[in-house]
Parts: sequence; C-alpha cells; structure tokens
Amino acid sequence: MQQLILVRLRDAGQIYFCNADNPDFKEGDCVIVEHDRGLDYGHIVPSLQEAATNKIKESLKRIVRLARDNDLKQIEENRAKAREAYNSCLKKIEERKLQMKLVRAEYSFDRSKIIFYFTADGRIDFRDLVKELAKIFKARIDLRQIGVRDEARLFGGFGSCGRELCCARFLKDFEPVTIKMAKEEGLPLNPPKISGLCGRLMCCLSFEYETYKHLSKGLPREGERINTQQGKGKVVGVNVFRRTATVELEDGVQIILHYDEL
Repeated sequence: MQQLILVRLRDAGQIYFCNADNPDFKEGDCVIVEHDRGLDYGHIVPSLQEAATNKIKESLKRIVRLARDNDLKQIEENRAKAREAYNSCLKKIEERKLQMKLVRAEYSFDRSKIIFYFTADGRIDFRDLVKELAKIFKARIDLRQIGVRDEARLFGGFGSCGRELCCARFLKDFEPVTIKMAKEEGLPLNPPKISGLCGRLMCCLSFEYETYKHLSKGLPREGERINTQQGKGKVVGVNVFRRTATVELEDGVQIILHYDEL
C-alpha cells in the first residue's frame, strides 16, 4: 500500500511529497529518491495535514529505498566535495566582484548537479559564473537566490519557544505572515518579540492563525463593554484557549466569565 511522505531533499533542499511502498519509514530516516532526472537523497520530516487531504499540487516523487551504508558514505563524501565547491565558487564571486553572498553549496546524490544558494539585494547576472563553474566541476550548476527566511531554514536553530525552527523542521512552503495575525492572537506588537531568527514575523503566526480565529468565535474583544448577570462591565482580558473573559465591573470588581455564560 502506497502512502504519502514528506521528504526534505539533501540537507537543506525543498520539501516534497513522495510516494512510498514501505509503510515502516519513520521521521529522520535517510532515503534515496527519484528527482530531477536522477537520484537524490533526503530525510523524512513530520507529516502535515495537507498530506492527509491529498491536496497535492506538484508531481509526486518516489522513494526508491532506505539509504544503505554505502549510500551514507557517498553522502558524506558529497558533503566534503560541497565544501570544496563552496570555496571555489566564493573565490570566483570575489574575482568577478559580484554583489552576492554565497550561503551554501550542495551536491545531488549522484553528483550530476551542484546547487549554490546565495542572497543578494537585487538581480544578479551570473551567467558567466555558471559557465565557468560548469567547466570546473563538469556538472550541472544551479545558482539559487534565496531570501532571509530561506537562509534561516538552511542554517537552522531554535526559536524563542525553545523548539527547533518550524521552517527547518517541517514547513513545506513559506506562507504570508501579517501583523494582523499577531493582533488577532493578542501578542505584543514589539518586533523583537514576534520576529524569528530571520528578522521576519514568526512563521508560527501563520499556521496558528486559523486556530485562533476558530477559538475566538463568540468571545468578546478586549476593551469591549458587555452586560453580565452582575451588571455592566468592561472586558480587560480574554483567554482564547480556556474560552474565558475577564470583566471589570463598574464597582472595580473583576470577574471571570466562561464562554457559556457570555
């Protein structure tokens, strides 16, 4: 029986849905997959609800097998070669005085392609650089310009919650994140408190937003004046998860009302 599994290509590549015949694959397993006219490797990451609903937009990849000992050895060799490729590319960038910051280099499993990730303020004409790198390494060259959120995903780390970064652990795509989401979730609008390591608004605001909207239905907003059995009062606090509101009555007494009482 086939099942859909999320796999992050290489160490820092994109996440794809893959078909798997083996139901025993588990999170963290290193696997060999069919990808981009050849074989590549990746690691299984936590599944998302999207996989369960079969809302798949891109063509599915196929997991060929669990990585064997000789596969793991080749992957380690590829990482060493990637470090050499990084240094060579960095030297060529400096020689050409290109305004780009090289972030990482990766080899595909079969070494038919090298991916170079870089950041830049604008568009960069790197066609000559690609031609020169292709001559040096005798492989297809893929230069990918990434943003600061992608850079954080590549390097990884831990968020203010103490957990591994969502982008590095399981997020397949970056969804738009707005300040409105932080307001809806009752968070302080202080940039350092609601920003991730990348300096952008935290990704968790996006995928938590729908839950907050659902749990907030029927609850009053902070500052709203409501009528209670004890009299009129002003809402001074709302606990979305407990479905309660703290109300300050006209005589200064504060009471806690549960959702069913509102």
